[in-house]
Amino acid sequence: MKNVPLTLLTFVGLLLLFLLFTATYTVDETEQVIITQFGKPVGDPITDAGLHLKLPFVQEVTRVDKRMLEWDGRPNEMPTKDKTYIVVDTFGRWRISDAKQFFLRLRDERSAQSRLDDILGSETRNAVAKHELIEVIRTTKDRQPDRDAVLVDAPGNVGVLYPISKGRAKIENEIYTEAAAKLSDFGIELLDVRFKRINYNESVQQRIYDRMISERQQIAERFRSEGEGEAAKINGKKERDLLKIESEAYKQVQEVQGEADAKASEIYANAYNQSEDSVAFYEFIKTMETYQEMLAGDSTLIMTTSSDIFKFLKHVNPSE
Repeated sequence: MKNVPLTLLTFVGLLLLFLLFTATYTVDETEQVIITQFGKPVGDPITDAGLHLKLPFVQEVTRVDKRMLEWDGRPNEMPTKDKTYIVVDTFGRWRISDAKQFFLRLRDERSAQSRLDDILGSETRNAVAKHELIEVIRTTKDRQPDRDAVLVDAPGNVGVLYPISKGRAKIENEIYTEAAAKLSDFGIELLDVRFKRINYNESVQQRIYDRMISERQQIAERFRSEGEGEAAKINGKKERDLLKIESEAYKQVQEVQGEADAKASEIYANAYNQSEDSVAFYEFIKTMETYQEMLAGDSTLIMTTSSDIFKFLKHVNPSE
C-alpha cells in the first residue's frame, strides 16, 4: 500500500463515489419512478418513498407524478339535440394509476393532456348532441315538468318547462363513464369531469333574447287583459252597489214621505172633525194649493160658474 501513489487512491475513491451516486436514487412521496434500460421500462414502477438502487450508466430514472392532476378543457362550440348551438367549457381531475402503461403509451404529462383533450372533448360533444338543451343546463332533483308558478295560465308554450329525464349531473356522469374506460388503456384514472360554463353561441344569442322578450310581452299582455277584466268587474259592482243604495234611499224617502202624508191627513182629519170653521179653512187652503198648481206659468183655464173650484173666485165668503 505504501508503494501505491496517492493520486491513484484518490482516483479510485472518486470513482467509487461516482458509481455509488449513479447507482442510487430517491423517490419522493408525491411521485413514482419507472426504471428504463435502453429506453424500455424494467420491472414494476417504484412507488415507495426513500433511497433505491439501480444499475449505473445502463438504467435511467423516469419520474411520474402520482398526485391528483388538473385538466381544463378549451371552450368548444357544439349543437344540442334540438339544434341549438352552445359553447361548453369543461374541466376534470385525473391521476396516473399505472405508471408503466402511462410511460409506454404517452411518455409525459403533455401528451396526456393532449389525449385528455381529444377523449373528453369527443365524449362531451357526443353527450350534448344526444340531449335537449334543457337537459344540459338544468338539474333539479324530483322537479315536476310543469310551468313556473307565475306563468301557469300563460298562452301557448310561454313559460313551459320541458320534462327532464336525466339532467346535467347524469350527463356529466355519462361523459365520465365513457371517457374513464378509454383513458384506462393509457394508465390514467379519471376522477371527475364537470361542466364549468355553458353559453349560447353568439349567432343565436340575439334570437334567444328576441324570444325571451316576446314571451315576456305575451305575459305582460295577459296581465294587462286580466287587469282590465278585474277593473270592469269592479266598475260593474260599483254601479250595481250605487243603484242599490239609491234604490234603498228612494224607498226610505217614499216611506218617510208616505208616513208624513198620512200624519198630515190625520191632522187634517182631526181638524175637520173639530169644527165647521176648521173644515172651511181646510177646504180653502187645499183649494188655494190647487189654484197654485193649475195656474202656474202661462196656463189657461176655462171653468163653469157652477164649478166647486170657481166658487172662491165668485165670493170672498164661501158661505154666501
